[in-house]
Amino acid sequence: MAAFTKAIQISKSVNNVTKLLTNLSLTSNIHSIATPIHTQRIPSFQCVLIHTTSKQNDLMEFFDDKKNWGQKEVKVGRSWRTDELRQKSNEDLHKLWFVLLKERNMLLTMEEAYKQKMEYFPNPERIDKVEDSMSNLESVVRERNRAYHLLETGRSGERPAKLTWTILGMRFFYRMRQHVIPKFMNTSWKKTHMFGYNGYAVRKFQRLYKEKLWKAKCYTYNVQNNEVARMMRTFPNLDLEAVKEKYPLADIEKVKSWKRAIGHFTRK
Repeated sequence: MAAFTKAIQISKSVNNVTKLLTNLSLTSNIHSIATPIHTQRIPSFQCVLIHTTSKQNDLMEFFDDKKNWGQKEVKVGRSWRTDELRQKSNEDLHKLWFVLLKERNMLLTMEEAYKQKMEYFPNPERIDKVEDSMSNLESVVRERNRAYHLLETGRSGERPAKLTWTILGMRFFYRMRQHVIPKFMNTSWKKTHMFGYNGYAVRKFQRLYKEKLWKAKCYTYNVQNNEVARMMRTFPNLDLEAVKEKYPLADIEKVKSWKRAIGHFTRK
């Protein structure tokens, strides 16, 4: 009985509130009709819609536009420069990376398709331009990460690495990474990462390997000297600076004194 009387009181209070609100709304409407209020018009801003490309999730995204099929030349622009990428935000760089990645996959697919048909792939330098853009983008992102980590932690944030030796005595740059298993318990890692070398067999291998590298260098040195001598004998007005740039191992001053480098002319 007490709950029933309490429910009746609550319903009466709700009815009173609704009547009060209706009276207030009627009085406000009457007041607005009697005394019009001049309000300042607020300019409305138009919202510009975002334009996106059509979504296509089929295999044709791995191929170039059909209008470029069979063309001998496809007009493309240059690669992205580092200075231009530095002006982009992190979100724009993230989007651009996936655009370049998609473009590279498409170009590699088209190159393989042209190879299978034994046809010429138009403008193969497009792949180089995309790879240069991706390399420049990675360098910009690495610069920002390094600056952020130096500011926050005082470290570069790069993956730690060290210069070490293999079991054959080869030096290489080993990049460290974290492992779930500790180093003294990780037997599989120890089997594949054995640093340092020792023993007579390894020293003999090192001696023979260095001898092989020295012979290859001497062979290249002799080949370049002979090529420079032939060019000096054939072309009297040879640009020696360009020759030095093309054949860096050649000794031009030594080649000048060779008899086979002197032709039937008088060198100035």
